[in-house]
Order: sequence, then C-alpha cells, then structure tokens
Amino acid sequence: LLMQGSMFNTWKPMWVVLLEDGIEFYKRKADSSPKGMVPLKGSSIHSPCQDFGKRMFVFKLTAAKQQDHFFQAAYLEERDAWVRDIKKAIHCIDGGQRFARKSTRKSIRLPETINLSALYLSMKDPEKGIKELKLEKDKKVFNHCFTGSCVIDWLVSSNSIRNRKEGLMLASSLLSEGYLQPAGDTSKAAAEGLSDTPFLDLSDAFYYFPDSGFFCEGNSSDDDVVLKEEFRGIVVKQGCLLKQGHRRKNWKVRKFVLRDDPAYLHYYDPAGGEEPLGAIHLRGSVVTAVEDMPDSKKYDVDNILFEIITADEIHYYLQAASSAERTEWIKAIQAVARTGK
Repeated sequence: LLMQGSMFNTWKPMWVVLLEDGIEFYKRKADSSPKGMVPLKGSSIHSPCQDFGKRMFVFKLTAAKQQDHFFQAAYLEERDAWVRDIKKAIHCIDGGQRFARKSTRKSIRLPETINLSALYLSMKDPEKGIKELKLEKDKKVFNHCFTGSCVIDWLVSSNSIRNRKEGLMLASSLLSEGYLQPAGDTSKAAAEGLSDTPFLDLSDAFYYFPDSGFFCEGNSSDDDVVLKEEFRGIVVKQGCLLKQGHRRKNWKVRKFVLRDDPAYLHYYDPAGGEEPLGAIHLRGSVVTAVEDMPDSKKYDVDNILFEIITADEIHYYLQAASSAERTEWIKAIQAVARTGK
C-alpha cells in the first residue's frame, strides 16, 4: 500500500501486515523489523476517505489517541478487502475474541484432507471450472464474476461436498482465506458479518476470483465505482518520456502509448517501428510522483519523476518534461489501472 508520511505529507510505498491487534508497516517486504505499528484497540476505520480529492482508493485508520493514518490501495477491490479485514480485527478486539484469517479451517472444522489451493485452481479451470459472467444488479454491471449459487452448484457437481450445507462451509472458508472476493452490497454485507453465514448461496450475491479481470461499472452514489468508458480499446494518452533502464540504470527517450483495454503501457523506439520494445502491465499497479531517487543526479529528477509499481512489485521510473505533464500521465495511468483488464 501507499502510506502518507506523518511529517512531510508525502506518500511512500510500504509493505503492510495486518496482525490480530495492529497494523505493522515495513519499508520493504524483506525487512526484518517494521518502521512502525498502529494498534487497533480503540481504533476506527473510514472508507471511502474524501480527505484527498486527487487520490483514489484511500482509507483512514484513526487510532485510539485520535491520530489519523492514511493508506492508498492500488484499486477498489483491494481497498475494500483491507477495510473489511481491519473491521473484522477491530470487532474481534472489542468482543474479546482472537482474529486471524488463517483460523477459518479450525472454526469451520474443515477436514484436513481438503486442499483449498488445489480446489481454487480447479474452480478456475477454463474448461471445467466456474464460468465468469457479466451480471447486472441495481444499475451496476459486474464483469468477470459469478453468483454464490453457482459456486455451490459447482462444488456439488464436482463431488467436493455432499450437500449444500457443506458447500456453504467450504465456500465460506474459500472466502475468508482470500480465494474468493465479494462483489456488490449483498455479498459484502454478509462477508462483514451482517448475515448468518459469511458466504451466501444466492443468485443475487456476486463473487469473483481475486486475480481475474473483475471490474464494476454503472451508476452509483459511490464515487469509486468504475464508470463505463464510451469506447474501449482506445489510446488514452501517448507521448515521449524518459525511462530508466533496469540493468544499466541509464535514461532513454521512449514513445509511450497508454491503452485502456487491455491495461498496458507500451513503449516504442521514438525513431519509428510498429513493434513495442516492451510493456508495463497496469492492472493492480500503484503510480505516484517521486521527489528523489537513488543513483540519479539531482537535476535529472526534480519535480518531474514518477514511479509505477506493478502488481508483481516491479518498479519503473519515468520522467516527464514538466510537472503538469507528469500529473497528466499519473492521472491517466491511475484511471487505466483502475478500470482496465
């Protein structure tokens, strides 16, 4: 996640870990000790957070001492998943219970012979798995998702369970372990504990695979809902930028073309050529302005650098010609990372 600094109001990528009693954040995933921790006892969480009008997918965690901590996710579904789990942890602390996402198997008492990871792969099989559909509800269109009833039907037909009651237990475990994600108000409310079961065997409860091309479009009062583009597969923005090489760390001018479907930022030789030299996959990425960067001369980077961190944790540094152009690129890339496949 991106986290706002407490002193200089800057946003920096942090590796964030949710514990049963707090949130730890690290500068890098491989670090052995955290940079800090926010205790969850007496805390409250707010989402969507409107404190930063130009930043999407921000949520605010207010600690017991009324100190605010702001986090920015890569896209809508990721933010909602963080908020949902943090709410569960706070609720467990208030009720004197122990929260751990990995405790689902014990609480539901699934047989140890059930391999959730292998079951998930079977569910995603293109031929024999659950079919991803485009579903509509409440003036919204949910792409690449499926109903709760479809999940239970598939579990029954694949002989993974003996009856639908067992299916609810198994599907609830898949949901709690992150193999399934809720889509829409009905399934999200159940996942947050507002129903008898976290998973719903209903035709109007929608779910999706976390690494699918899921996105929601339509009319809603929620500003974070993705609005459908008038045209898909079009060039959103193009132009020349300086790109830092991954091996030699030298900077070269490249022509960049940003397309909304699929969500890729292709780069070309500016002298010509129809074939791209490479591409940056933007779905699930984080893009942010950076003020300074190691191994670069100061005059190279002032006020015009930005960084793209992909879902695979690959870092790309790009330099625009001006601060205004950098802002335009960041906004365009954020929009494509949010809506594209």
